[in-house]
Amino acid sequence: MTIVYPKRIHDIRTMVLNRVWSGMFIIAFVMGFSKLIFWQDVHILQKMMDSLFEAAKTGFELALFMTGTMVLWMGFLKIGEDGGAIRIMSKGIAPLFSKLFPDVPKDHPAIGSIMMNFSANMLGLDNAATPAGLKAMKDLQTLNPNPNTATNAQIMFLVLNASGLTIIPVSILAARAANQSLEPTSVFLPILITTYFATLGGLIYVSIRQKINLFNKVFLAYVGSMTALIVGFILYLQTHPDQIKTISSVVSNTIMFGFIGFFFILAIRSKIQMFDAFIQGAKEGFQVTINIIPYLVAMLSAVALFRSSGAFTDLMNGLKEGLLYLGLKSLEFIDALPVIFMKPFSGSGARGLMVENMNLFGPDSFVSNLSATFQGSTETTFYVLAVYFGSVKITNTRYAAGAGLLCDLIGGITAILVAYLFFSV
Repeated sequence: MTIVYPKRIHDIRTMVLNRVWSGMFIIAFVMGFSKLIFWQDVHILQKMMDSLFEAAKTGFELALFMTGTMVLWMGFLKIGEDGGAIRIMSKGIAPLFSKLFPDVPKDHPAIGSIMMNFSANMLGLDNAATPAGLKAMKDLQTLNPNPNTATNAQIMFLVLNASGLTIIPVSILAARAANQSLEPTSVFLPILITTYFATLGGLIYVSIRQKINLFNKVFLAYVGSMTALIVGFILYLQTHPDQIKTISSVVSNTIMFGFIGFFFILAIRSKIQMFDAFIQGAKEGFQVTINIIPYLVAMLSAVALFRSSGAFTDLMNGLKEGLLYLGLKSLEFIDALPVIFMKPFSGSGARGLMVENMNLFGPDSFVSNLSATFQGSTETTFYVLAVYFGSVKITNTRYAAGAGLLCDLIGGITAILVAYLFFSV
């Protein structure tokens, strides 16, 4: 399917990413030559050049080390996909979706596509989620009386995608494992909690705008019970801080192994060839890793140059001074903020910043853990808007972009609070 991007959204996304990337290089050049000319720092340019080449090397090596983990998990996920995991999850969330999309007839093809897209996204199956999402948007467009303007159902669908609810953040866990984290899965629960509240915030906002009754029994049963479970879990951890590390490790790994076991049981019931399915998924995981390399090298190089010139340090110090002036006392989260600032515009750019923090602060540091939580908190808002609205040539997106950015804001704030709970410094 050919994707036609809405020019306004595509231009914003491309313009921001290009300006941020090139801006880091330009500022680094100015800082470097200023230090050489005015402060006689004769080593600054050599330092910057060394950091540039080291970043390129690090980007390639990281992608190489990520390959094993990506291949492993994409293989398991393919077994689950072929065994019918998406179909089962779709049936499980069908009653909720009938309430969230009241303008879509229950027997309309869009309902099935929406549920498949959402289920695949939750499992981290981008290869299955995107085609289903594009079909869902096309099906919803058949109900659109004004083809250039987004309908309520299309906006709800987009916001649920932009909020990025994912149960298994494969690429983040792979990056942490590649950076030799002692506990790669320690961010699993923080990410799950953060992305859930980002999704919930976007869902409530859109429901209010569309006058959807949030107090019906179905909505309260699904969302109320899940929210109560997560809030209760957080409150328990707050009152038992000594158990946070143990509980987080046990619960995270239990859920991960639970999904693997669930996928294998489905595969046995469906009588699929598990080894063949694993190999097919593993090949897709290998290709995903290869595709990451150019983006990773590009962003790591820019950040390394920006940091080695001293510009990044000056920027962070200025931000810290400003927050201290406002009365904030704990400022450890500031070094991770560039990740969440970049995320709405570029997932690859945010990933590069996350990796840079792991290299600089250590893979299990507070900053690195928060960066990973930021990375998994939401989707790339402007990319999602461009791809899905662009596929049906919608130019008037109404309040979809604002709702998506609200999810980013909620996700960012929640990530900081959850990080201080799980990774207290």
